[in-house]
Amino acid sequence: MSGSNTSSSLERLGWSDFFADQVNPSEANLAPRRVASVHRARLEGIDAQGQAGLELAANANTADYAVGDWVLADPLTDVVMRRLDRKTLLQRHTEARNGQQLAAANVDTLFIATSCNADFNLARLERYLIMAHQAGTTPVIVLTKADTAPDAEDYHRQAMALKKDLPVVVLNARSTDAVEILKPWCGIGQTVALVGSSGVGKSTLVNTLAGSGSDTAQKTGTIREHDAQGRHTTTARSLHPIAGGGWVIDTPGIRTLYVSDVTDGIDILFGDISDLAERCRFRDCTHVHEPGCAVQAAVASGQLDAERLGRWRALLEESRSRTPVQTGPRGNKVVRRNKY
Repeated sequence: MSGSNTSSSLERLGWSDFFADQVNPSEANLAPRRVASVHRARLEGIDAQGQAGLELAANANTADYAVGDWVLADPLTDVVMRRLDRKTLLQRHTEARNGQQLAAANVDTLFIATSCNADFNLARLERYLIMAHQAGTTPVIVLTKADTAPDAEDYHRQAMALKKDLPVVVLNARSTDAVEILKPWCGIGQTVALVGSSGVGKSTLVNTLAGSGSDTAQKTGTIREHDAQGRHTTTARSLHPIAGGGWVIDTPGIRTLYVSDVTDGIDILFGDISDLAERCRFRDCTHVHEPGCAVQAAVASGQLDAERLGRWRALLEESRSRTPVQTGPRGNKVVRRNKY
């Protein structure tokens, strides 16, 4: 870990004082390595010299690691000794599993990809934005396949309306111009992650960002014309270098994104509704029928879109119903999951 050249190379991988400050003096002989991919039974890593081995202890589980994690490994055996605290963590609740599924760690910017066709869905985009805000990462909506849409500007306008000052870019994932458009978020040492449903061009965009000389090209697939749905061409999360600097994490296509325990993320995304709710006459206003409701007044005046209010209500209810709660007598509480 000593030496300015090693430190500089690590910084190109995303290493910063946030991680360096966590290393104890007794761990100075351990090697910082970044998790590049997570498989069912193994991890792959990178360090300042390139690809690096990562061996898990006998009692360790790959499910506890996310692509983008920083770990300290024994340089002789490659055994992971400790995972460092994460700066940001993208995770999602799944129907089939208890708890959260780790998606990516230490991500600076989340590119939320959707295409200008039947895949475009405001409710789904809001879920991704909530995920980004809850994780503490910066969201950017990436509209793909605009060259095939006669009304791409309408998609752009709808996306811009989701949140004030939300970055929304329009591009062709196959064009080298995409690299220049996304350059503000892809600097040296910066990490971006790509999320979106299958068929929107995530893997194509990863390949474009990585450049033609990349030896880690992602497979790409076709989409069905009638509903714009595609096949899952990415089956595992992985970290790829961006030509000219930075790193990009591709993720498998997500058809359903549930929200759980994300009240803070919802409040950030729907800050306009939260501000209005503070002006209601009653503190426990449900914003349905109470007199003096500022939220309903905003709907009536056209200031607030009724459909947006409906999506906010649905997300709050889903988050509450899916969030684990503690129940039982004092000193013997258990975690219970509500059924949605």
